[in-house]
Amino acid sequence: MKKHILALVLTVVCISLYAVNPIKEGNMISGHVIVKGTEENIPYATILIKENGQGTVSNEEGQFEFRKLPAGKYTLRVSAVGYKTQEREVTVSKDFTAVVHFPMAEESFMTDEVVVSANRNEVSRKNAPVVVNVMSTKLFEMVNSTDLAKTLNYQSGLRVENNCQNCGFPQVRINGLEGPYSQILINSRPIISALSGVYGLEQIPVNMIERVEVVRGGGSALFGANAVGGTINIITKDPISNSFQVSSMFSCMDGQSWEQYMGGNVSLVAKDNSYGIALYESYRNRNPYDRDDDGFSELGKLNMNTFGFRAYYRPTHFSRINLEYHTTNEFRRGGNKFDLQPHESDITEQTKHIINSGGASYDLFWREYKHKISLYGSVQHTDRNSYYGAQQDLNAYGKTDDLTWVAGGMYVGNMNNCFFAPATFTGGLEYQNNSLHDVMTGYHRDMKQDVRIASAFVQNEWKMSQLTMLVGARLDKHNLIDKLIFSPRVNFLYKPTEDFQARLTYSTGFRAPQAYDEDLHVTAVGGEGVQIKLADNLREERSNSYSGSIDWSTYLGHWQANVLLEGFYTDLRHVFVLEDIGKDENGDKIKERRNGSGARVYGVNLDAKLAHGKEAQFQLGFTAQRSRYTKAEVWTEVDDEELTTKRMMRTPDYYGYFTFSSAPLKNFDFSLSGIYTGKMIVPHYAPVDAPEGAFCNIEKDRMENTPDFFDLNLKLNYTFVLHDHIKLQLNAGVQNIFNSFQKDLDKGEFRDSGYFYGPTQPRTFFIGFKIMN
Repeated sequence: MKKHILALVLTVVCISLYAVNPIKEGNMISGHVIVKGTEENIPYATILIKENGQGTVSNEEGQFEFRKLPAGKYTLRVSAVGYKTQEREVTVSKDFTAVVHFPMAEESFMTDEVVVSANRNEVSRKNAPVVVNVMSTKLFEMVNSTDLAKTLNYQSGLRVENNCQNCGFPQVRINGLEGPYSQILINSRPIISALSGVYGLEQIPVNMIERVEVVRGGGSALFGANAVGGTINIITKDPISNSFQVSSMFSCMDGQSWEQYMGGNVSLVAKDNSYGIALYESYRNRNPYDRDDDGFSELGKLNMNTFGFRAYYRPTHFSRINLEYHTTNEFRRGGNKFDLQPHESDITEQTKHIINSGGASYDLFWREYKHKISLYGSVQHTDRNSYYGAQQDLNAYGKTDDLTWVAGGMYVGNMNNCFFAPATFTGGLEYQNNSLHDVMTGYHRDMKQDVRIASAFVQNEWKMSQLTMLVGARLDKHNLIDKLIFSPRVNFLYKPTEDFQARLTYSTGFRAPQAYDEDLHVTAVGGEGVQIKLADNLREERSNSYSGSIDWSTYLGHWQANVLLEGFYTDLRHVFVLEDIGKDENGDKIKERRNGSGARVYGVNLDAKLAHGKEAQFQLGFTAQRSRYTKAEVWTEVDDEELTTKRMMRTPDYYGYFTFSSAPLKNFDFSLSGIYTGKMIVPHYAPVDAPEGAFCNIEKDRMENTPDFFDLNLKLNYTFVLHDHIKLQLNAGVQNIFNSFQKDLDKGEFRDSGYFYGPTQPRTFFIGFKIMN
């Protein structure tokens, strides 16, 4: 009783003063997180010391502590799901404990998350000089995603598509630009290579992800090559508290194909937060799915197991060592006759990946955390055994070995005054290396590619009362490009109030003349393989991106609202295009990657949010754009006539998404989500030299106009509270309720497996459970 009375007295005093109060015992912060107005405790709130990144969570009573802190001033940042983030400056003394209470105002959705993708430093999203969109674990739960590919559709300007009817080769488009135009990062490191990018989106389970940060527009000034359309930064889970979670799900596609998923997470943290480790494991098994009963799969067989961890150790209060590792063992196969060896089937695309990836970093602070040095290194090795063949081809087996590593260092300095205003300077050096050896005997392919990039980057961010200006640049030396590549960026943020931000951005990007993910995948058309080769004297592709946006948050009575409107324009020069050049000596069709005239992509992204507590939360994203080549480009040749297009293929002019969630009861909640894909053009290739009498879907190559699609999903959750705060959640639902799917699928042995578009899975029923603390 005395303990509760003391806590109540401290709470009342702190709320009335809104100040920090000292008590005996030094080098320590003690705090309490409560609901503003009701004074209820808020458990599991995240408390972060901004200066050194040290963090903890509040206990069941909403209390937290930081011990053994050096004397000085610290800024505490407190965040919790459903509450507005707060920051408070606290002074730590060697003689007294600093006691601080945080009365948290309710907030339906967060608008000021901490992000790192804007300038490679931790910054509030509201104060970031560029628009950074964040996807959190809450979204993963709402849309019932098990991997990254199923999640990325729920951001305006992003669209995930499946490019192969056999193996399910996914790629993400940012503002309409195809996959290789986007740089996928893991903890800000460009470690995903061209090879691992072929199926990489499905090989990253969501239970390893804390959040995903998306920046649209050229990002080469920060992250180097390939960040032309934008960057997708995957931030893995960091150990914050002692916790665990186990989940399982069973799903059935169209009443005929089953999939099982199991995942587990454990997080362990020392009492003084000096070290911690977060471990995760996931298992996924999917049976092949045949939509049109022709004996050939539309979604292939998939078996994948992933394990990994992220750990940290703090030697001192001014330093931190981070370690991470994950391994993926994946088998996938599409085609027909799954009970036979690949070369005994009519069509098989099969791969087996063993991926090992890891990294380490060291952060050192000094001078009251105003200066920071980071040293880092990451490595990934991929071993792939493959079969891309048709008509019982014994020579279509292949083996690929891929090693990627990156190492670098970065300095961050905060200055009280730099010429005319306080500023943050960031500078660094980075070196990337990728060694690829791809052997496919049946296609006479023995590709060896070594990519080496040495880089230096600098930027300075001036922060005034209402205006922030960032100027930065990166210099890259790519071994496949003779000259140095200079990539500048300029950003302006105007913030007259806490709830309104206006931004202007100029950024650049480039793609090097090298093999990309689609080059390492062999598409089967008409029973034959189609390969991609690079033209002689292929130049790098460059981009200039311009964007402007307004971001406004407000309250409409008891409703919280947020609107983000962004206009964008990207000018591509020496754009890469594919053109048929005939057959090789093996009789397989060859497409050559050449430099085209150029292209322009421009449009508008809209994100809108409206919420009334937990009772109703609605989010909408929509993109209207145009993607056009400056001159008509040749995409195929029919009867000695070149067929051309000015419109970028597989890119709709309109697409979007929505999510809605509600918790009408204490233990029950549900969510609705949907994806809209507009009309587009898709190339459809006819079989070449098919045997006489064989079934052919079309006689000649042609460009198809696709219909639009709407994919609607529903999920229901009910949560039971078990012993000692352990919770059991049961969930069930339907994905793609209307069974919206491509109607004109190619059939049989001589189909064009690349002619595949629309929603990536049919109507799917699922049921699952989750146990957590």
